[in-house]
Amino acid sequence: MAETKNITDKDIQSLVGNLLRTGVYISMGIVVFGGMIYLYEHGTEKIDYAEFSFNKVSLKTVEAIFANVLTFKGAAVVQFGLLMLIFTPIARVLMAIVSFFLEKDYLYVVIGLIVLAIIMASLSGGFAH
Repeated sequence: MAETKNITDKDIQSLVGNLLRTGVYISMGIVVFGGMIYLYEHGTEKIDYAEFSFNKVSLKTVEAIFANVLTFKGAAVVQFGLLMLIFTPIARVLMAIVSFFLEKDYLYVVIGLIVLAIIMASLSGGFAH
């Protein structure tokens, strides 16, 4: 007869800790890699810090970053790494929702879904456009 193991709170905490740690390390690696690409591409350019033109910024949206990351342009890779860093806590919230659901703690499932909705609304520019 196969032995089944019940998932404990300690197992979930360990899994969440590993998820957050791994997410940060992967994000850091992507940002460093993108930074090296960016320095290779733009290392000799002279920067004029006197003025900043927002219209020159091409990666303003998540869609633009995802569309440009496969071109391996340094700025897109760096911003993708930063998005990964932002998405790591979102994955943690999703994992918490799943664990609460498995524990049949539906009040915390609803609270987790509300937190997730707030995070997603803030990432999309807020509740009012």
